[in-house]
Amino acid sequence: MEVGSWKLEVGSLNIIKLSLRNTVFFVFFLFFISISFGQNSSFLKKSDTLNKKRRNAVIITKSALAGGALVALYQLWYKDYPQSSFHFKNDNSDWKQMDKIGHFMTSYYVGKIGMEALDWAGVSKKNQLIYGATYGFAFLTAVEVLDGFSKQWGASPGDILANAAGTGLLIGQELLWNEQRITVKYSFHQTAFAKQRPNTLGKNYLQQALKDYNGQTYWLSANIWSFNKDSNFPKWLNVAVGYGADGMLFGSPNSQNSALQNPYRQFYLSLDIDLVKIPTKSKFLKSVFSVINFIKIPAPTLEINTKGQVKFHYLYF
Repeated sequence: MEVGSWKLEVGSLNIIKLSLRNTVFFVFFLFFISISFGQNSSFLKKSDTLNKKRRNAVIITKSALAGGALVALYQLWYKDYPQSSFHFKNDNSDWKQMDKIGHFMTSYYVGKIGMEALDWAGVSKKNQLIYGATYGFAFLTAVEVLDGFSKQWGASPGDILANAAGTGLLIGQELLWNEQRITVKYSFHQTAFAKQRPNTLGKNYLQQALKDYNGQTYWLSANIWSFNKDSNFPKWLNVAVGYGADGMLFGSPNSQNSALQNPYRQFYLSLDIDLVKIPTKSKFLKSVFSVINFIKIPAPTLEINTKGQVKFHYLYF
């Protein structure tokens, strides 16, 4: 019972962390949506020069979101458990690293939204990268610090590395190309595993989309035209490589769990669409495409997995 209770507590902590992490992401996401859909509003149009009121509003919003989320996380969870000196815990073998890829994507997009919010305020490119693009890494790593001072858990080196990698992809492309030619994308399909452990993997579609790693796939989607802009290649066509895992009921691959599951890795090659590069005169469609461009478009896909199988999916979600 003690082992089972411990697993439940760890799972509950991860759920709370995921919810608060996504709260920060989605509030900024809604802020980005309001900007995208309000292009005809003088207030929401991008400022060509530094607008100090906008800059201050962005700084206050970012600080309030991060600070509030961390305080809430501490009050909801950490204060009820023994504290210790700062220490690390290696959880790199859990969930076939799918949780690490989730950190990578969240860090990338929270930083991207933070950067674009400062761009809206007319902040210089240099400061966008310093204070906006690093927002995802700073917030997610602060959560790891709370873990590090908790006796029952510990900061995850893998999580911190994944946070840094997501931010690095964002900043690296801005420094190299002044644009995002390779974006991180996400797709999901429901699996039968969630019904076996609904408290851990989700009770409904929305919960499963966040918690059931078996149905999640993370992609690096590269826009082909952006690497050769003099070509006649379709500007909207991307090639994407994906990573997923299946057969998982538990995060830990220990011997007890191994008897109940058969996890394996999946690698994908597919086509994708860069929605923001689809030619349209509609400002409404441009805004919609910009908002949902993090979703991988279902397309014919080749799968190679560690069970030795090669599969072709006519339409993979």
